[in-house]
Amino acid sequence: MNRLCMLIGMTIFSWVGWWLGAKIGFVTGFILSGIGSMVGIYLGWRINREYF
Repeated sequence: MNRLCMLIGMTIFSWVGWWLGAKIGFVTGFILSGIGSMVGIYLGWRINREYF
């Protein structure tokens, strides 16, 4: 369940980061997508730890 929560969080936050950054430029979208992935992994891990 831990990996599933992390995968879902990574996918959602990576997509949001790409969507926001791509409006400015390709490199900005790439960087924000990476940052969003890290945030999503952390939040997925925290959700799994706290609620499951």
